[in-house]
Amino acid sequence: MSIEEQVARHYTHGSLEKAILSALIAAGKDIDTLTASDLAPIDEFHFGWLPATIELGRSLRIEPQMHLLDVGCGIGGPARYLAETYECRITGVDLTDEFVEVARALTDRCGLDDRIDFHQASALALPFDEGSFDAAYMIHVGMNIEDKHTLFAEVWRVLKPGGRFVDYDIMRVGDAPLNYPMPWAMNKETSFVETPGFYNKTLSAAGFEIQAKNSRRDLAIKIVREMQAKAAAEGPPVLSGQIIMGPTAKQRLANAFEALENGIIEPIEIVARA
Repeated sequence: MSIEEQVARHYTHGSLEKAILSALIAAGKDIDTLTASDLAPIDEFHFGWLPATIELGRSLRIEPQMHLLDVGCGIGGPARYLAETYECRITGVDLTDEFVEVARALTDRCGLDDRIDFHQASALALPFDEGSFDAAYMIHVGMNIEDKHTLFAEVWRVLKPGGRFVDYDIMRVGDAPLNYPMPWAMNKETSFVETPGFYNKTLSAAGFEIQAKNSRRDLAIKIVREMQAKAAAEGPPVLSGQIIMGPTAKQRLANAFEALENGIIEPIEIVARA
């Protein structure tokens, strides 16, 4: 089984749409008239959650009617927030068939299917022509991709000259080993966490000009501690990204939070220009 097949299997839930809709109903949401904010506790599935996506949108400098590429879109949370907020168009790609199906279904329930479309595809062979997009972004995807040289070359290829690319990934900032399972991998076989220096070098080799590096460590730790305090006082939340991860979520999140607090990994946003 290839690395990509293993990654897609890792993220496949089996009945994800049903699980999400059941949780939304339990939380008192009207599943026929959803908004991006209704879904944010579930589908902003990355360190920093919605606040980090808000910062990413600012870094992209989005204008109405721009066409953006979401590389590794998952179930579409950031795409829905950005399309709803900036009135832009977004095309998302993801390896996992179920993620793409759920992304389409939830986007339709939010009334945003006229602005967003999703495709099952590999980030290493994007099914788009050169210069198709005004900007692109990637959120917590690089940890599952070993060949980042091809990844960034493909993103550069499909961007218009001067287009911005914001890559928000978990990066290694300490030498201690990672304890698995992690949210993105059950073991090291499909985990490819690299340093910010490696990202800078690889992006530059693909033709990008690095414009900024923004750590979201403090933001992530603040939110994690707030979530932990709230769960201790009120019990586990009905809506959370744990729905996506399933029964192993608690251990995977605990390992990731420990690595974050111990300075082994850090969520870092790199802003680049094609």
